[in-house]
Amino acid sequence: MHRQFPIGDLRRRVARRLMRLLFGPPAQPSGAPLPATGIHRVLICHISHALGNALLLTPLIQEIEATWPGVEIDIITRSQVGQILYGHYASVNQVFQLPSHGVGHPRRWLRGVNGMRRTRYDLAIEPDPQSQTGRLLLLMAHATWKLGFSGPKKSGHVTHAVELPDAVRNNGQRPVFLLRSALGTADAHVDYPVPDIRLDDIELAQGRNALARVLAATPSSAGERRTIGVFANATGPKWLGLDWWTPLLETLEAGCPDCQLVEIIPMFGRSLLESRCPAYYSSDLRKLGSVLASLDAYISLDCGIMHLACASGASTLAIFTTTITDEWGPYGAGNHVVHGHDLPPEAVAREIAAVLNRVNPCAEQA
Repeated sequence: MHRQFPIGDLRRRVARRLMRLLFGPPAQPSGAPLPATGIHRVLICHISHALGNALLLTPLIQEIEATWPGVEIDIITRSQVGQILYGHYASVNQVFQLPSHGVGHPRRWLRGVNGMRRTRYDLAIEPDPQSQTGRLLLLMAHATWKLGFSGPKKSGHVTHAVELPDAVRNNGQRPVFLLRSALGTADAHVDYPVPDIRLDDIELAQGRNALARVLAATPSSAGERRTIGVFANATGPKWLGLDWWTPLLETLEAGCPDCQLVEIIPMFGRSLLESRCPAYYSSDLRKLGSVLASLDAYISLDCGIMHLACASGASTLAIFTTTITDEWGPYGAGNHVVHGHDLPPEAVAREIAAVLNRVNPCAEQA
């Protein structure tokens, strides 16, 4: 059997060497703190186009707003839904959208970069500890102060470099740690902001109405029932099929008889649970988020919609079977990571039921 050639690793190594040749060795950790005043225009260079990564940027936006309440923020990103996710933040001014693959769309890439370079910023931040493209954009930006992580995977001079922390591994918390470290406040005992897409009252009301319509079309047992959303899709090795989900849902229904399951349909518009329960579908991320916010709880594997549920305020129970929970797990009140590595689906369901029953004990079965 032929071993697959690691083209992605090769591409990253080549990019690191080119960056080192062009911009020199990585910056060393800075001594002087970032000024706490005089910051009015901020640029965030965030290159990832994945939905989860884009949502995990929102804690940094919240931290910037809390640090400089009158600030204006621009974001340059490859996320194709950046404006949708960040547009309800009052501080966010422009989202410069780069194409997902710049090589195939050089004009769009240059248009986004030129838009960024037309503004002079007080502070530019590159929060990704590994991205070479993000560091390139940071170096190209016109900014008085430039902030990013230090390390062997980074190149070029920045005014404020911060060592990657071992104790803070979550990808939503690390960008906040980066800013706090540069300000000299990283040791303060302050909670990290939770991802948030800032759903407004109108959106939340629309989500409640949409969920009510879904449930009204399905007979339910007497009494109040909790509504639990289930999203069965995931990518790559994280994906698990119907043979895994069926025993999980059967065990969960037996353990929580007061719960009504609702399937959240993936973007390709097909049920992955053989339409065994009521379903909701929307290709609009904010409409989907408003319905997720109306659920009593949300269950899925590690995926972008899991991060959307968390950022919408849903009580999120995330099942991890392959990825690293310390890096990608949801955090904050009401959220829970289920460690499903090597566990049968029935055992995963029992843990989920135990979490749900701690919040609201199930009605006794007849």
